[in-house]
Amino acid sequence: MADISDLVGETLVSVENHDNTEIVFTAISGKKWKLHHFQDCCEHVTVEDITGDLDDLVGSPVLLAEEVTSREHPAGVEKEWQESFTWTFYKFATRKGYVDIRWYGESNGFYSERVSFSECFGA
Repeated sequence: MADISDLVGETLVSVENHDNTEIVFTAISGKKWKLHHFQDCCEHVTVEDITGDLDDLVGSPVLLAEEVTSREHPAGVEKEWQESFTWTFYKFATRKGYVDIRWYGESNGFYSERVSFSECFGA
């Protein structure tokens, strides 16, 4: 598995949001990575919100790429499975702007709510 910080220094040619279930990053070098979750029974993990414009990550070297997670329950948020949940925030910056991608994972407590970042080989 790759680390989100692997994007630092890379110049991206595209960032694609596939139905809020997968974000694919393609670099000028030809490398590709994706943020995704392997869906299983009794859990659900998707992109809840994107703050900023994904196009701001294209054409300029990535200066910041970090992951922050939280299991704090925000006031007023009611989801289907409240037994367990995880917020995962991905923060990116280039000279063109900042982008925050907020994932929300919920489950019955027995399944993973983790978002994976991996390099796509042979893509």
